[in-house]
Amino acid sequence: MNTGSDEPGEGAVATDGAKVSEEKAGERSGRAADGPAEESPDGASGEASDHQGLGSRAPEFIKARRALHLSWQVGVFVVGLAVVVAGIIMLPLPGPGWVVIFGGMAIWATEFVWAQLVLRWTKRKVTEAAQRALDPKVRRRNITLTAIGLVIIAALVGVYLWKFGVVMPWKIKDQ
Repeated sequence: MNTGSDEPGEGAVATDGAKVSEEKAGERSGRAADGPAEESPDGASGEASDHQGLGSRAPEFIKARRALHLSWQVGVFVVGLAVVVAGIIMLPLPGPGWVVIFGGMAIWATEFVWAQLVLRWTKRKVTEAAQRALDPKVRRRNITLTAIGLVIIAALVGVYLWKFGVVMPWKIKDQ
């Protein structure tokens, strides 16, 4: 974990701000802190990937050397920054801007706790919004508002065509 200390048993800050030691975290997940994680039938770890520990996911040989780990973090930050900047550039231009921005955040989340927390918050908010959008009352309201908007646009286009008619750009008379 990237808790600022290499000492085992050092406390980590949980998402709700409470300090949790590794032993307590092991008890909460239903296993001892030094015991192996229970495996599910498909061979995956018993812990969900969503509730993975916060901190660096760099290989152990990189985390073992402070200078190498720092250069790894700088590299991850620069690559993530390049991807996020590319996504920001794509927002007004053609391209999947938000997808690329979240991809850059995911790159940062492999190394930085703050990015992991931002991604968890974003994932939770997107899931909540999707659930609200599937609510029948909200769907009816959205369909009604879309229909009203289309009727208003059609009326405005009709008034414009009635007043000015259809004139092709190459047939515009000099004024």
